[in-house]
Amino acid sequence: MTHLTGDERAAYIRNLFTRIAARYDLMNRLMTGFQDVRWRHEVIRLARLSPGASLLDLGTGTGDLARQARRQIPQVRLVAADFTLTMMQVGSQRYGPLPWCAADALTLPFPSQTFDAVVSGFLMRNVIDIRQALQEQYRLLKPGGRIVILDTTRPKKNLLSPLIWLHMHLIIPVLGRLLAGEAEAYHYLPDSTEGFLSAEELASRLAAAGFVEIGYRRLMFGTIAIHWGKRPEDASR
Repeated sequence: MTHLTGDERAAYIRNLFTRIAARYDLMNRLMTGFQDVRWRHEVIRLARLSPGASLLDLGTGTGDLARQARRQIPQVRLVAADFTLTMMQVGSQRYGPLPWCAADALTLPFPSQTFDAVVSGFLMRNVIDIRQALQEQYRLLKPGGRIVILDTTRPKKNLLSPLIWLHMHLIIPVLGRLLAGEAEAYHYLPDSTEGFLSAEELASRLAAAGFVEIGYRRLMFGTIAIHWGKRPEDASR
């Protein structure tokens, strides 16, 4: 799973999310104790959108962040993009229409400096080239535009580490098997989390991509992080 690279990994991830699409939202709520709803609210708040602002929800899945943005700023101009069509189909059937767009995070089909903000929820650990994905998001932002990333992060060792390991490697796969019929897919979650960047490393990648005013906040015993940053006002940077 996590040892795959390049196109092989991309195909595996697309197939994985296709298989779990119908139970994806339910599993997110149960795995996080419904805290993911609050985290998404915070992501949109950190995007600092004004009425009429343009927003790209990248890796939208079933559209959770896009719908949260519309609830907070009804006049927001949205695009909800994902490379797994089944996820967007489930979102459309279950929750209603959004401005959906099939798109790969590494080659986004939008002109440069299109959006006031780009947000993502549980996308970045799944992309096969983090540097390219961040460069694409930087390219799409207007000068002064904001990026906000919600994702799992490699937790630091502490007294709770054994309990965190148990939750990630035993409880989550069991829930995945019982509710989604996909234990394998929910072994991928802890494996990809432990193989992903630390919160500090992702902040460094944001800086390397050109973002400024970078910050992050750890959540859920250090297993989740929200990162944010801004494209400089000087468009030449």
